[in-house]
Amino acid sequence: MESLLRKNRMEHMCAHQKDGVLYFTFPALDAMPFLIHGFSSRLGGVSENEFSSMNLSFTRGDKPERVDENFHRIAAAVGFPYEDMVFSHQTHTTNVRVVTREDCGKGYLRRRDYQDVDGLITNEPGVVLGTFYADCVPLYFVDPVRRAIGLSHSGWRGTVNDIARVTVRSMQQAFGTVPSDLLAAVGPSICQDCYEVSEDVIDQFRAHYPESVWSVLFTPKTTGQTGPGAGDEPGKSGKKYQLNLWEACRQNLLRAGVPEKNIVVTDLCTCCNPTIFFSHRASHGKRGNLAGFLALKS
Repeated sequence: MESLLRKNRMEHMCAHQKDGVLYFTFPALDAMPFLIHGFSSRLGGVSENEFSSMNLSFTRGDKPERVDENFHRIAAAVGFPYEDMVFSHQTHTTNVRVVTREDCGKGYLRRRDYQDVDGLITNEPGVVLGTFYADCVPLYFVDPVRRAIGLSHSGWRGTVNDIARVTVRSMQQAFGTVPSDLLAAVGPSICQDCYEVSEDVIDQFRAHYPESVWSVLFTPKTTGQTGPGAGDEPGKSGKKYQLNLWEACRQNLLRAGVPEKNIVVTDLCTCCNPTIFFSHRASHGKRGNLAGFLALKS
């Protein structure tokens, strides 16, 4: 395996390799014996060219039979049955859906009967939640008291509109979750150093977050600053900023009532590691998809 560029000294995520498939887990979630979870890499699949090799998207132009084989491989590596997955239908909303055993297979073995769903929650063992990424933030939620879980996709729109809080509230309503019981993890995604955005995006973050946290959420781009994500906003003009989605999601989780000690933030940036992860910014859109998985063991 190629060396990973990690963003801090704490290795919050562990790499695993099985039958050539590389994936990652959080030690904090590994410690819970009733859970199965993982986050894929782009290594260990059968796709080619820009999809090489573990592409987990049927919608980006890859051959369906290759994507299907990739799903078989990642399921076997992480350790759950292929047919037990249920997929989101991501459109950068804050819509969260309760799913059950009856939903397993939706999105790949059979058609979904829902759309515009960026978050999934369940309290049924054997239901494998699956959401998709190529720089956006995966959010994992575990309620160890009531044995309920959630997995949500949080791009900048989902972050500024607080899908983290919506997921927590949905788990409260559906399962009686108490926010202070939750363990939450912020998964591999684009880091602040790589994520350049324009001022219209920052204006929305200013409107949704108190001024006291602005300095840790975004910084003006300095003259001459470069990086994998720099210059990736064609047609945008004006002042540029570096946006910290990891910290924004952490702030959202705190505001939703998750204790600070129960929040784990990744040390892996998808854009800093473009040979290991798919990154929309690093590839200028020529890429496949990664996936996060979370399940209660049967």
